[in-house]
This record gives sequence, C-alpha cells and structure tokens, in this order.
Amino acid sequence: MENSIKSQEATFGAGCFWGVEELFRVIPGVVETAAGFMGGTKKNPSYENVCSDDTGHAEVVHITYDPSRVSYEQLLKLFWENHNPTTMNRQGPDYGSQYRSVIFFYTPEQEQVARASKEMMDKSGKFKNPIVTQIVPAEPFYRAEEYHQQYLHKRGLGTCHV
Repeated sequence: MENSIKSQEATFGAGCFWGVEELFRVIPGVVETAAGFMGGTKKNPSYENVCSDDTGHAEVVHITYDPSRVSYEQLLKLFWENHNPTTMNRQGPDYGSQYRSVIFFYTPEQEQVARASKEMMDKSGKFKNPIVTQIVPAEPFYRAEEYHQQYLHKRGLGTCHV
C-alpha cells in the first residue's frame, strides 16, 4: 500500500466471522481483513475462550479500507444486507453473545453514519422485527488464531451459508 493512501478502519460483528470476512475481503477498496474478537473483558482471548460465551467478546471482522475506493456507507450496506440484525445473539444456527450483530465505530463520524443507517434500515420495512444491532465504540481488537484467517478462501469456499 502506498504511503499516500489514508486507509481507515471498520469493525463489524454479524455472526460467524468466517463468512463475514470472506464477504468483505473481496470488495474492491478493502485493503485487508482480519477475523478476531472485540468487545469483551479478557485480554488476548482464544477462540475457545470466546466460544465459552463468558468473555463478552463478539466474533468480528476488522477491515482496513481505502475510502477513495469504497465508502464506509458501502461497507455498512453490505453489513446490513448479509445478516439478520433482528436476532439477539444469534445468526442462523449459531447462538451466543459472540454472534451478536454489532458495529464498532472508530470516529464520531462513523458513529453518526452507522446510527443513521440503522435508523434508515429500521424504517425501510425490510425487517419484520426491530433491529437489535449494537453500535458501540471500538475496543482493542484481538486477532483470532491463524487457522481462522481467510478460512473460506483457503478452502476454496465462497460462503458457509447452506
């Protein structure tokens, strides 16, 4: 990446991070993705710690992106379109607080845009139930073990949805 590019960060939790990472990884303008954990109480948690559902972490994808090629609004649109933001602590067959729908923001501008997009989605009528997605300040990001990184891509899979 050239030094002249001012990359930005975004972090989303939308269920199992394998599929979420692959979804964002292939978007033009996304420079890097990493599967990991955010929003809990334990420092440097392992996957097993987080799966115990007692650390408070969410499985998340940390995204580094070039805002001249893809906007935060475009990333949010992808986030909303690719999971169910109306189910508390559940996505498909996965359940537990680690699978919650959450947007971690890094700047006041991101918070404002995220809240506006949530309100717009709530009013759109797309979902029968209210959106329960959390919008909270970013916390330390803990990268998941290497075998979780680009899990689907390494196996030649585009999605893990049945």
